[in-house]
Amino acid sequence: MADVPAAVRAVARKALALSDEELAAACEETFFVAGGPGGQHRNKTATGVRLVHVATGTAVTATERRSQSQNRGAALERLRARLELLGREPKPRRPTRPTRGANQRRLATKKHAARKKADRRSGHD
Repeated sequence: MADVPAAVRAVARKALALSDEELAAACEETFFVAGGPGGQHRNKTATGVRLVHVATGTAVTATERRSQSQNRGAALERLRARLELLGREPKPRRPTRPTRGANQRRLATKKHAARKKADRRSGHD
């Protein structure tokens, strides 16, 4: 999520400040047959909920409950979590360099390996 444009990040932060009703109003809500365990009630009725936050294009679904209203609540929670991730500003990376001691240890290990190989070569002649 580091390559999110600043405008989308700002929209996501604004959406997080909205109440559940306002956030749901800012989304396209579709219902679908969820299927799976839960019996005939779940398999014949449209209890699955898909929310698409239009401003950011973020989509979430909830199908685990038999009740459409419970799935709507779960989808709103997921949408808030996704918008929170979307609105988070990544920490800038700072390039680091190896310490002098780390360089010396690395070179010492390489020299040790080179010596072992050289000893093997001289031992076969």
